[in-house]
Order: sequence, then structure tokens, then C-alpha cells
Amino acid sequence: MYINKALLYGNLTRDPELRSLPSGIQVASFSIATNRVFNDKDGKRQEQADYHNIVVFGKQADTVSRYMKKGSGVFVEGRMQTRSWEQDGQKKYRTEVIADRIQFGPRGGGAGDGGGSYGGGSQSQSQSTQALASNNAPQKADSIEYPEEDINPDDIPF
Repeated sequence: MYINKALLYGNLTRDPELRSLPSGIQVASFSIATNRVFNDKDGKRQEQADYHNIVVFGKQADTVSRYMKKGSGVFVEGRMQTRSWEQDGQKKYRTEVIADRIQFGPRGGGAGDGGGSYGGGSQSQSQSTQALASNNAPQKADSIEYPEEDINPDDIPF
């Protein structure tokens, strides 16, 4: 059995580009940055960013191009694919994540903005969501609080 599965959460590094295939299918491409924080062999805290090319097809491509902008958080689930072509007599390669599912991250904004998917809802639906949020007590967005000290792998019981 073989598995080709990619799960990524990061921020868009550029606005999505929307194109259409000759068959009429919509294609959106964008890239996201994921960050990793670790301690090097000298114990110094290091931060590393990785960049991933993402391609999404169909209705999701249209939705992504409408609602996602540079800096937006996004969760991508898909598969890795490397394609090749020849340019100026040289073989070129590009590895991409072909997205099966896209979930939008939390919006940066006022109270009541939650995470999740914001598809092509109507304006009246958006207004009713805002009214519902204002009727409820203000909710603070959940955030992960990381410990100040580093985790020692020897302390993990498994």
C-alpha cells in the first residue's frame, strides 16, 4: 500500500491566481509558508520557514480566489505531485500540493469572527451571522499558549 497525503496549515505568501483550463475548469494556484521553531545543537532557538506551492481545481478554486488574500491562514489537505517540462532546452521540475480540501483559517478582525470555511454566502446571510454574534456574549478566540521552556524528549513517557 502507498500513501500520498499532505496536511499543511500556513499563511498565503501571495494572492491566489485564478485561471481556466481549455475544458473550462477553474484552477487556482498560490503558495503558503509554514514555520517551524526548534533549538539547534548549541541550544539557540531557531525559526525556519518552508514554502509550499498549492493548486486547487473546480468550485474550490473560485472560492479560494474570491476570499483568500496574501497573509490569510489556510489548512490544505491534498497530495504531493511533481511535474516536469522543458524550457530553453533545460528540464524544469515543480513539486506542488494538489488540494482535495481547503479550510480557511481564522480571519484577523473584530469579535465574532471565527475560523472555518467561508464559502460564497449571500450578504444577508453574513449580516444575520453578525447579528447572531452580537447577541451572544463576546467570545475570545482560542489560542495555543506555548510553554516558555523547551520540552525535553526524555520527559515524554512513551
